Amino acid sequence: MDKLIITGPSQLKGKIRVSSSKNSSLPIMVATLLSENIVTINNLPKLRDVSTMLKLLKNLGAEIEEKDDGKVVFNTCKLNSYEANYEMVKTMRASFLVIGPLLARYGKASVSLPGGCAIGARSIDIHLDGLAKLGAEIDLRGGYVHASAKKLKGAEILLSFPSVGATENLMMCASLAEGTTVIKNAAREPEIIDLANFINKMGGHVYGAGTSDITIEGVKSIRTEVDYIDYNVIPDRIEASTYIIAGIITNSHIVVENVITKHMDAIFDVLKNMGANFKIISPEKNINNAHANENDIVEIFPRVEGVELKGIHVDTAPYPGFPTDVQAQLMALALSANSPSVITEHIFENRFMHVPELNRMGANILLKGNSAFIEGNTKLTAAPVMCTDLRASAALILAALVAECETEICRVYHLDRGYEFIDRKLTNLNVLVKRVPGGPF
Repeated sequence: MDKLIITGPSQLKGKIRVSSSKNSSLPIMVATLLSENIVTINNLPKLRDVSTMLKLLKNLGAEIEEKDDGKVVFNTCKLNSYEANYEMVKTMRASFLVIGPLLARYGKASVSLPGGCAIGARSIDIHLDGLAKLGAEIDLRGGYVHASAKKLKGAEILLSFPSVGATENLMMCASLAEGTTVIKNAAREPEIIDLANFINKMGGHVYGAGTSDITIEGVKSIRTEVDYIDYNVIPDRIEASTYIIAGIITNSHIVVENVITKHMDAIFDVLKNMGANFKIISPEKNINNAHANENDIVEIFPRVEGVELKGIHVDTAPYPGFPTDVQAQLMALALSANSPSVITEHIFENRFMHVPELNRMGANILLKGNSAFIEGNTKLTAAPVMCTDLRASAALILAALVAECETEICRVYHLDRGYEFIDRKLTNLNVLVKRVPGGPF
């Protein structure tokens, strides 16, 4: 497995452009299974998870053309399989999302129980309970979920937790159900809105995305009168957060482009409270930016002389709260604060696997239950560390930027799942980083 070697401490400079959202791209790709039109997605990121999803959809019989200009064309008019097998699903939990649209369009689906990052149980019960309310018969056997339905009918579905995956699965499935479906206590993430916009552009009727109550008016077919549909995925708010924190942790001057800052209010609030020095420039004020007509940019500045970062107390929460996907990166930043910090994880029970690795680099982080107590004013030193999941890997990258000497980060395939061209982007920000091909471990 590849590894990255980063020589620190780093002083960042330059510009970086945020890629399209992984967490939007995957469900949007799956939603093409609903369409009777040819669909083009213009800006899919080059990620391991995206490649895995493309392979899964091809295995189902989708015709997919990846063009030289980065566009990907999907034709799912005729599938020849309704099974997502173990080999496909074991490495990426988002593969389970195919069960909703397959069931809706073809009345049957067999999907292996999912894998992905080992950050917690992430039960699929919420998905299955909702599908059952729509009229699906569910059979769990042999490590697979077998679902079937003669006719799906709209229903009111109250989620026990605002699960992003379950909300997405049920939105897609209900789009072809007879009648009206209302998902209550739905996830409110920007990626949910992006998926709803995509379904509607294909010919579906989804209302209220971004609120706790989402209404889906079922239609007989997802199609439009035009020959094909094209769509642009939103920028990745988690990638944006990671590079913004990289500028702050290294006390550097950098510019992060293509950011939808309104999706990141909770993150910016925490960074402001810590004393970070940054400015948000909206498109209308950014007339010299080539991408000014798209989204905001965030300019990060070195701290004013004599001003230090302050410790914080943060609880992760479903959107619009502080995202669990930025918890690890924030913990790396908290090590540079002038006072202790406390971060409490409320989403996943096993999302502190980066803590032992950070402690190997000289951090002093104590875990008690679902809270991490972080000592500030920490000087980190290089050490061999291992990536355990996607966002934990990002925390190790951030720590390596401020650590003395060469930090060797192993198992970076986790990073490749969610950060497009990360070594190239870090190099463009003046980081001394090299990728070393590794063996099977």
